[in-house]
Amino acid sequence: MTLLLDTHVWLWMLAAPERLGEARAVLEDGERTLLLSAASSWEIAIKHQLGRLELPQPPERFVPDRLRLTGVTPIAIEHVHVLEAGRLPAHHRDPFDRVLVAQARPLGVPIATADPVIRSYDVTVHWVGR
Repeated sequence: MTLLLDTHVWLWMLAAPERLGEARAVLEDGERTLLLSAASSWEIAIKHQLGRLELPQPPERFVPDRLRLTGVTPIAIEHVHVLEAGRLPAHHRDPFDRVLVAQARPLGVPIATADPVIRSYDVTVHWVGR
């Protein structure tokens, strides 16, 4: 099974795995392929710059180092993804999450998230959290 990780899920894997609930076993299963969108790196960098996310290193070091450490596969944002995100119904105002939905749909992969609004879209969700 391949999963596209919502930003908070990846950060929980790193710093607060107890928040993953029952999904922790799935996410830590070495047989799974876990993906992290460049949208998540963008979100992390912006939140860090705004002082809303504390990191032990600058994002430009933190993200690549932790991707290697966790074995999570980075995926790029393509023009088709952002154009599709702009066509999605306005269920979610968060542009990063809209890009994740636009990436997950053509890839045919579920999004691992604890965000209930993502369930409003025509995308499979792997629920994370208690």
